[in-house]
Amino acid sequence: MLIDPQRGYDIIGDVHGCASALERLLEQLGYRKTGGVWQHRQRMAIFLGDIIDRGPQIRESLEIVRLMVEGGYAHCIMGNHEYYALAWHTAAPVGSRQPFVREHSPRHAGIWQATARAFAEHPHEWQDYLGWFARRPLFLDGTSFRVVHACWDKELIEGVRQRFGGGEVDQAFIQASAEHGSFEHRVCNRLLRGINLMLPGGQKMAGQDGLTRSTYRARFWQEEQAPRTYAELAFQPDPMPENIASQRLPKGFYQQLVQHQASDPMLFVGHYWRDGEPALISPNLACLDYSAVNGGRLVAYRLDDETRLLPEKFVWVENNA
Repeated sequence: MLIDPQRGYDIIGDVHGCASALERLLEQLGYRKTGGVWQHRQRMAIFLGDIIDRGPQIRESLEIVRLMVEGGYAHCIMGNHEYYALAWHTAAPVGSRQPFVREHSPRHAGIWQATARAFAEHPHEWQDYLGWFARRPLFLDGTSFRVVHACWDKELIEGVRQRFGGGEVDQAFIQASAEHGSFEHRVCNRLLRGINLMLPGGQKMAGQDGLTRSTYRARFWQEEQAPRTYAELAFQPDPMPENIASQRLPKGFYQQLVQHQASDPMLFVGHYWRDGEPALISPNLACLDYSAVNGGRLVAYRLDDETRLLPEKFVWVENNA
C-alpha cells in the first residue's frame, strides 16, 4: 500500500450493517458527504472488513464503503464475513466432499440470512458485490503500520506475497480454500478468523450469539506477562467454561502461538467483539471491533505520523439505538 505522508488514516472496525452509526462516525471524524460520497480533504478511511451480515442496513453500509473506495477516499480489506459470502457462492473443486467452498448448513445459512434478506430483491446487485468482495485484499502493509481482519501471520502473509505480490488473491485461491489443511485454507482461516483452538477435553461452550462452539479464540501477540491459564489465553467475549478457565497452559504453548512481536510495526485488527471503552492492547496493537451491531460502539483510530499507538486517538459513536 502506498502511504501518503501528507494524509492521515482513519482505521474503522467491523460495521456489520450499521450504516447510520457509520455515517455518524464519519461525520465526527470530519468527513462530509459530497456528490453522494463521504470524503475528507486530508484523510483516508481504512475499513477492516465485515461490512455485511447481522445488521439492519447492509446494502446501505456497502454502498457507503464501496463509493468511498472507488472514489479514492478509503481502502477496505476482506473480513471473514466477506470471505464467507464468497465461499458460500463458490463451487468447491471437483472431488470435494461438498458442492461449495462453504458448507450450506443451517448454521452457516443463519449467519448470512440478514444479508440474504437485504439483497433478496436485488440479485444482480449482489452478484456485483461478490465480484467486489473478491477484489478486497486480505491485508495491507503500510510499512509503519499494518491492517488485517484477525491475525497477522508472518509466514502465511509472506507466502501470499510471493504468489500474488500483495494481499489481493484470486477466485482460484478462494476455491482452493475448500480443502482443509491446504495453504489457501490456512491463510483464510488464520488471517480472517485468528487463532482458533479446540477446547480441552472436547468440551463445548455456548456463545453470546447463541451458537455452541468447541473452539476458542486465542491471543496471538507478545505480552510482557505471558498467559498462564486458558482464561488468560482466550481473547473473546465469551468466558471460558469454569472447569477449564483456571487450568494451567502446557509449557511453551503460548510461545508457539505468538505471531506479532513487541518490536513489530503497529497493527490494527477487528473481529474480536470487544466491549467497554476502547483501549489499546499494547503500544503496537489495537482491536477496533467493539460490537457495534450488538449495541456497542463503532470505533475508529485516527492514525497520523506516530510510531506507537496513543490511547487518545480512538474515536467512536455509540450504537445503542
